[in-house]
Amino acid sequence: MAHSRDLEDLLAAGRTGPCVSIYQPTHRHHPENAQDPIRFRNLVEQARDSLERAHPADAIDALLEPFHALADDAAFWNHTTDALAAFGAPGLFRVIRVQRPMAELAIVADSFHVKPLLRIQQSADRFQILSINRRDIRLFEGNRDALDEIEPAADVPATLTDALGDELPEPQGQAHSYGTGPAASGAGANRGAGGAKTGGMRHGHGSKKDVIDQQTERYFRAVDRAVTEHHSKPSGLPLILAALPEYHSPFRTLSHNAQLIEAGIETNPEPLSMDELRARAWQVLEPVVLQRLAGLVERFGAARAAQRGDDGLPQVAAAAAQGRVATLLVEAQRQLPGRLDASTGVPRAGEMSHPGVDDLLDDLAEQVLRTGGEVIVVPAERMPSSTGLAAIYRF
Repeated sequence: MAHSRDLEDLLAAGRTGPCVSIYQPTHRHHPENAQDPIRFRNLVEQARDSLERAHPADAIDALLEPFHALADDAAFWNHTTDALAAFGAPGLFRVIRVQRPMAELAIVADSFHVKPLLRIQQSADRFQILSINRRDIRLFEGNRDALDEIEPAADVPATLTDALGDELPEPQGQAHSYGTGPAASGAGANRGAGGAKTGGMRHGHGSKKDVIDQQTERYFRAVDRAVTEHHSKPSGLPLILAALPEYHSPFRTLSHNAQLIEAGIETNPEPLSMDELRARAWQVLEPVVLQRLAGLVERFGAARAAQRGDDGLPQVAAAAAQGRVATLLVEAQRQLPGRLDASTGVPRAGEMSHPGVDDLLDDLAEQVLRTGGEVIVVPAERMPSSTGLAAIYRF
């Protein structure tokens, strides 16, 4: 699945070209997916035709070699989602599975064509799920419409043994007895204040229960640290904890993951189907998304009142060119045909049917991401403006 860092890397990479960008809808099941690699090869050939107009054959072969290898990878095509995006440039090749359908497209240019990916990756409804028990973990990524299990990064401990090693601590049989009775002996018997006898009470240190609790805590800490570093930080996605109720409080107490949201799925997720798990996750996340969007709308209102925000295209485009946009809200499904001059920030309107014309809102979003800003795609009914955009400035 694509992460926000993937998008940022693509925007910064391959600036000297040639850059090949291929988008294709794919299918999750047989027999529909049988045609997917054939269609991919056809798109690669379209890219070759374009490359041959300006580049030597040996350079083209080297550039397209990983695309051909992907086309021949049967295991990949047997585990696709709803679409893929493949990007290649000298020294770089990246494939991203997408959880929403996308139109076929093959483009060769001096930079990667990320617009189809941008709106999907910046949508506010995406999330990850961490399913955990005392034995192992599972990770999922999805949105309100789709959910897929993802392979944990190599450094994420998938099981208790991965986290603690093969040599788990053994219980120590030390015990201390207090008071009189069979457990106490001779002059060693203890007395309470004033010499009164205390009741017999046995405290076992290092009991089996103590060791299990220590193991669980160490395991949870290791999982939290690794998931934070290798999944939450790169993706920037909200993380939903799915576990038995008794595991939620201990895990949250020790977690340092800023993406872990307060609400969770408090049940054993193992019996749930993928669709049931997705539905429960969206029930948890939807109020969080709505609250976040309401906060952004409020922030935009305050920023505009303080002349640190705007919803006019010329003003926002000029601010984006200067690197002043901290947060940009873009209306989902809205398009403004035209091109944006990234150096001057001057927008130029045009007809979408013209090959040199694209979507000004996507151009603007790309510019904001390149300068370290945040872009959020918002449903039309949640937008604080009627122009299709709203920007909050850094200064």
